[in-house]
Amino acid sequence: MIYKAAQIDKYLKKPEPNIKGFLVYGSNEGLVAEYVRKLILTVSKDLYDPFAVVYLNGADVNSDPGLMISEYNSQSLMGGRRVVIIKDADNNLTKHLAAMLDSSSSDTLLVISSASLNKKSSLVNLAEKREDLAAIACYEDRDEDIFSTARAKFIEAGITIGNEALQLFCARMSNDRKTNLSELEKFITYIGDKKNATVDDVKAVVADQSSSSSEDVCYFAAGGYSQKAQAALQKMLNEGEEPVSITRSLTYHFYRILNCLAFMEKGESPDKAVEKLVPRVMFYRLSSFKRQLAIWPKDRVFSVLELLYKCEKDCKTTNMPAPEILSYTILQIASAAAKLAQR
Repeated sequence: MIYKAAQIDKYLKKPEPNIKGFLVYGSNEGLVAEYVRKLILTVSKDLYDPFAVVYLNGADVNSDPGLMISEYNSQSLMGGRRVVIIKDADNNLTKHLAAMLDSSSSDTLLVISSASLNKKSSLVNLAEKREDLAAIACYEDRDEDIFSTARAKFIEAGITIGNEALQLFCARMSNDRKTNLSELEKFITYIGDKKNATVDDVKAVVADQSSSSSEDVCYFAAGGYSQKAQAALQKMLNEGEEPVSITRSLTYHFYRILNCLAFMEKGESPDKAVEKLVPRVMFYRLSSFKRQLAIWPKDRVFSVLELLYKCEKDCKTTNMPAPEILSYTILQIASAAAKLAQR
């Protein structure tokens, strides 16, 4: 079965006995490692308890499947439940895992992790189809993931942090959970007994780890910041992002602006209009988004949407220079926003 965030949280609080194992996979290695750690802790308070926790390598299990079967069916010498972790698993494990689960009644928890698997992998398909296995996909953290992780860590450490400082902290984080957790630990250690984090603390300790995203391009372009929009665009193109994908993100962004303007025409305040958006605008984007609502009239938003429609069409046309077309379109949008802001 596929496990979502809410189901994972529920399991961590009260493990379901019908689930024999978890497959935790995806490119966000930090998030994979975090979930593996939390799942182990549902069985053993000590991550390296020799009587309750066993770590195996995927390559070793591929060479000798009996190693996994033996460990999975073994009983703890001290009594109680055990957990077997298989790291860096691949599709070679699929048939052996299916056969083992079909023939065993062991209550050992199996936790399989891999950064190389994807939705099309046979091991992932097996976990999604079986009722006794749970598949947890771990991809790049979204803005809300970064925010919730940081907030939870600060609460856990007993550190108070103002809204402005938290916004700056989150804006400097990357989309990788492992990197972010490292920065959080470093920052918490720096704050120490002071227990109150400020903007100056963030500036002094936290390096900017953020990678450009389509959202950066959208906010810079719609806000009238041409140079920043072009820099963010170039970084995304260098990272292999497709121009059509970025164009669609811009279109989506301006549709959100248009929706808010429609709410405001019906008498809603800008704050109320923004609150109605789903998904919500992240808290550290709010001021920028509200500013865009103030500078973009509805007729000009329609003009931008027409421009973006043409841009996407041209980007899809064979032999057309898609990156250059998109770059020029963004320049037009940012220039228009800058002029509107001066009025």
